[in-house]
Amino acid sequence: MSDAYLSTTDIHLSFGAVKVLRGVNFEVARGEVVGLLGDNGAGKSTLIKVLAGVYKPDSGTVLVEGKPVEFHEPDDARRAGIETVYQDLSLVETLDVTANLFLGREQRVRGPLGRLGFMDKSEMSKKAEKDVAELRVNLPPVSTPVANLSGGQRQAIAIARATSWSRTIVLMDEPTAALGVRESQEVLGLIRTLRDRGLGLVVISHDIPHVFEVSDRIVVLRHGTVHLNVAANDTKPTEIVGAMLGAYTGANGDD
Repeated sequence: MSDAYLSTTDIHLSFGAVKVLRGVNFEVARGEVVGLLGDNGAGKSTLIKVLAGVYKPDSGTVLVEGKPVEFHEPDDARRAGIETVYQDLSLVETLDVTANLFLGREQRVRGPLGRLGFMDKSEMSKKAEKDVAELRVNLPPVSTPVANLSGGQRQAIAIARATSWSRTIVLMDEPTAALGVRESQEVLGLIRTLRDRGLGLVVISHDIPHVFEVSDRIVVLRHGTVHLNVAANDTKPTEIVGAMLGAYTGANGDD
């Protein structure tokens, strides 16, 4: 894909004697949703952590806009425009929505008070309201503690935090896990909204119907390799399950 914003070439990564990624070629463009599927242990979360700067590969190349980069820590990936929403969401329940959106990136007031550590709560609150409004989701005031939010609302806050700092690529690990039908549909709607805004998204999920609802392309990992890479409209769930089990590769797998 010539317009890929984020891609990898021949990524290998082992943990001791265990080879987790074996020559993975992967890519995602702006305005594209890539569903990343595979059985447990296929390497999905490991690949996401390579793209997020958590793990450094043993060999191979990560490219941003076609140029090789090295991520030594997550902040390097964030500076490249890549944000990650992990399954645990990493939200602090005792803090309100605004504080969670700015967690670790709090804005200080200008002048001497800012140098003393005073936070600009008014400015952060205004930006939080703007970021939440852009997602077009039904949320209570940003002064509401996260502990009072539903599972779907918490997922929306985690996604809002990621997209408020990245306008390019968002990586999502099981975004609809443990959510009810209505809340899952709200999160899938959020994913479509972000794609329509021009962001590239990678969605890891075990829920194959959800992946088909939002994905433009589906990549199946098996034993650390790309077993299938196909447009969502050119495949069907039974073929995806077959690829996950090793029984089907189609025309675009690396095997």
